Amino acid sequence: MIHPTSTTALPARPSVLVTRAIFPEVLSQLRVHFEVDANQDDVLWSPQELVQRLQGKAGAFMTGTEKVHADLLAQCPELRICANMTVGYNNFDLPAMTAAGVLGTNAPDVLTETTADFGFALLLATARRVTESEHFLRAGQWNRWRYDMFAGAEVHGSTLGIIGMGRIGQAIAKRAAFGFGMQVLYHNRSRLDVATEAQCQARYVDKDTLLRGADHVMLVLPYSPQAHHTIAAPELARMKPTATLINIARGGIVDDAALAQALRTRQIAAAGLDVFEGEPAVHPDLLSVANVVLTPHIASATDGTRRAMASLAVNNLVDYLVHGRARTPLNQPVARA
Repeated sequence: MIHPTSTTALPARPSVLVTRAIFPEVLSQLRVHFEVDANQDDVLWSPQELVQRLQGKAGAFMTGTEKVHADLLAQCPELRICANMTVGYNNFDLPAMTAAGVLGTNAPDVLTETTADFGFALLLATARRVTESEHFLRAGQWNRWRYDMFAGAEVHGSTLGIIGMGRIGQAIAKRAAFGFGMQVLYHNRSRLDVATEAQCQARYVDKDTLLRGADHVMLVLPYSPQAHHTIAAPELARMKPTATLINIARGGIVDDAALAQALRTRQIAAAGLDVFEGEPAVHPDLLSVANVVLTPHIASATDGTRRAMASLAVNNLVDYLVHGRARTPLNQPVARA
């Protein structure tokens, strides 16, 4: 007996866009559930090209560099979720996304310890003048020992000031207090509870007290318009001339031009920067001063952590588009809709 061929169409699978190159196995995970448009050539699209590629897409896997704003959302009516594989989300206009009914998600927790490790690596490299001394050696200038050659700042037993005391800030505080015997000051939008302060061996102070008292200042706060230029010329003037400044937070939290001037005049001793205003562009004045350590936004860059970040972004897309509930929603009104 010949059975008639069914004309019932199978339900179309949602389509998602992966905006930058990513681990091949991540694409395989996504293809189990979605039609996937991948950018494995890692082309840097213009804003209009991004809009074009988002046409017909229900979701987007993003790396934190792609801007999602009202104008884009108005041109992408089928978009339902944008999943960052980063913990930061200042590329998202969350009020506009909420108004458009588009969910934003990020990747917290999975990069906390790795980023805290790197914060300390950058602090040590800056305080102990590792980059300066390596450049000196590579240039063939090392021909004898001197008592003051690249004498840097003490880390063990010094005072660390942390601005931004979320998960990463707390992880850094524990390394400082228990690993290096440091006194830890912190400033945050809100004070931690007593038990958490005790776990971190950290003391809450106002921003001015922190800047004036810390031997090393570490920035770990999220970017927001209110946090723009948290450290600018007035703040740099309050720091000790022997102090170092470390930024593993976001570009724009530091006024890079003011910092370059403070470094050039030795108003502060040194800085270590993993993030920059307008990155990947770096302020040219920072490139011409010796007493700064510069890294290209790699605080979370271990293979295991980057895979965990990507996996969480995949899970957010699958959980929301297939099951209706994301794991780490940023705009709760949309998540509850």
